[in-house]
Amino acid sequence: MISVLLADDQALVRAGFRMILKAEPGIEVAGEAADGAEAVTAARELAPDVVLMDVRMPGMDGIEATRRIVGADRGTRVLVLTTFDLDEYVYEALRAGASGFLLKDAPENQLLAGIRIVAEGGSLFAPAVTRRLIERFAGPTHTQPPLALDALTPRELEVLGLVARGLSNAEIAGKLVVSEHTVKTHVAHVLQKLDLRDRVQAVVLAYEAGVVRPGAA
Repeated sequence: MISVLLADDQALVRAGFRMILKAEPGIEVAGEAADGAEAVTAARELAPDVVLMDVRMPGMDGIEATRRIVGADRGTRVLVLTTFDLDEYVYEALRAGASGFLLKDAPENQLLAGIRIVAEGGSLFAPAVTRRLIERFAGPTHTQPPLALDALTPRELEVLGLVARGLSNAEIAGKLVVSEHTVKTHVAHVLQKLDLRDRVQAVVLAYEAGVVRPGAA
């Protein structure tokens, strides 16, 4: 059973999501929160599998709440709900550790599928969409590249760059003339060495560390 916490400042929105989830086998609503602070407290007390998180809430917003929930490292994953699919809030949510985002008016089947994907450890971001977000909103960074990058082999660094450019495993395999299984192994090693949860975090790190630059082909 997948437990879900609903975090939105609009009671009617929460009620709508509750009705949808209540009718879906294998998913239950663990609780609700009307702002970010309530979401953090509820996540700590209820330990839900997934938080449906509105980013724009009074007081503590969904971005800070996401950062705190993910930082607590209790296995709860955050699926961000937004009105616009390409805005700075979604980018900041990526950096805060969200595992995916959906438009608030997404069809029910997309919402339910998204919850299951995120609950199973997946990421609800197409790499190309993540790249567009980062290219649009990522400013120049003044921090040094993570020392962990030194632990990557030249091929792993190359794979990281291709992941950041939005290529799928199959496309990377074709470009490097290796098997898709080999690419999956390289990606797994990159995530492990850099202590990253998923490909989305890898894309963000690659841009912010200068492995690739916005606009790179």
